Amino acid sequence: MQIVITGANRGIGHALLTRYRAAGHAVTGTARNAPGYHPLDVTQPAQFEPLAQSLDGQPVDLLVCNAGVYLDKGQSLADGYPADMWATEFATNVTGVFLTVQALLPSLQMAAQPKIAIISSQMASDTRAPGGSYVYRASKAAALNLGRNLAADLRGLGIAVGIYHPGWVQTDMGGATAEITVDQAAEGLTARFAALSLASTGCFETWDGRDHPF
Repeated sequence: MQIVITGANRGIGHALLTRYRAAGHAVTGTARNAPGYHPLDVTQPAQFEPLAQSLDGQPVDLLVCNAGVYLDKGQSLADGYPADMWATEFATNVTGVFLTVQALLPSLQMAAQPKIAIISSQMASDTRAPGGSYVYRASKAAALNLGRNLAADLRGLGIAVGIYHPGWVQTDMGGATAEITVDQAAEGLTARFAALSLASTGCFETWDGRDHPF
């Protein structure tokens, strides 16, 4: 398979890239600024065309939209959550996903059974709303909504779209006390991506195969 993973230089993205390459797949990993990765800042629209051109007309079997930020962790409702934080986080976690899909749509259409996996979060769920982290929760909810609507529009093109909660993972974002390792998350997610099809397009699932409430 030809696979593209955004935000692949660390955490879950890097674990997915390593696992897929070890299995013999061709993987293009992107990062904002890291040697050995295709340069892509998903908040910069001009950087998507070079990514599309780098694939040189190759079909993309799987696109993993993994790049994301969590800037508002620990912010105070009284005096936190500045407007520029909202703008940056939505530009990365929502607009960046859309622009990635839009740029690679021609390559996805060239594949036999193309798939898009969007890494969202359980914090996107309307039924799981304990408060706080307003920007991150709102952006991941928007990414979930985007994925659901893309699934409806891309079904006719034969492209399946899945949205996933990767678990509470021991990364820079999740922290050292998180429940699972990046390798556990990557193992579960690769199984979910493999199972994704037009029959399950629009799904919102956890890394270990459970349906997540919207």
